[in-house]
This record gives sequence, C-alpha cells and structure tokens, in this order.
Amino acid sequence: MERTGAAEWLASVILLVAAGLSPALVLGLFYLCTALITNLISNNASVVLMIPVAVEAATEIGADPFTFVLAVTFGASTAMLTPIGYQTNLMVYGPGGYKFTDFLRVGAPLQLLLAVVTTVGLLVFWGV
Repeated sequence: MERTGAAEWLASVILLVAAGLSPALVLGLFYLCTALITNLISNNASVVLMIPVAVEAATEIGADPFTFVLAVTFGASTAMLTPIGYQTNLMVYGPGGYKFTDFLRVGAPLQLLLAVVTTVGLLVFWGV
C-alpha cells in the first residue's frame, strides 16, 4: 500500500472526512475504523491494512505515528460485533444458540466503551 500510494490516498480520504477534528478525535476514528474492519476480516489483516494508512494520516496532521499504530493494533483486537470476526466467536455461535444480532446487541456498547477508554488511555500515556 505504501509503494502504490494507496496508503496516502486512503489517509487523505479519512482526513477529508475528519476535517476540522482534533488529532485526538482522529485517533479515536482510526480505532473505530480498525475495530469495524476487524469484524469482517482477520485482526492480522486489518492491522496490515490500516497501519500504513494510520502512519500516513498521523504524519499529515503532525501527530505521533506510534500512538496511531497503537490505536490500530488495539482496535484490531476487539472483534465483538459479529460471530465471524474472531475464531472463538464463531466457535460458540452455533453450540451456544446465539443469533447474529446477539453479537451486535452486546458488542456495540462494549465496542463504544472500549473506543473511549482506549483513546483516552492512549492520549494519557503517549499523547498525540
């Protein structure tokens, strides 16, 4: 993504959407974007996809790229919205008698809580 310019393009698109937001809110946005992506693809793939984009975006807004990398890695570890997001979710999906919407109903509030707590924690410990 870095060689083709895709990371730079995707970072500019995200920053265009986040125009006028503080770097702290952009950090939270990257956490949420990664958390949403990791519910559809594996956490490893979401990290590989989002880290170049996060580094490029952080560089463009003058923020610390390391903090953005941490937000991406933490966000990739929170696949709670779907049963297909992580192996153990899928393992309990059938035998537990869960419905697809059960994961969304329980996972969405937890995901939002973790987004706030993680973003604030990153800001406190590493800054932007």
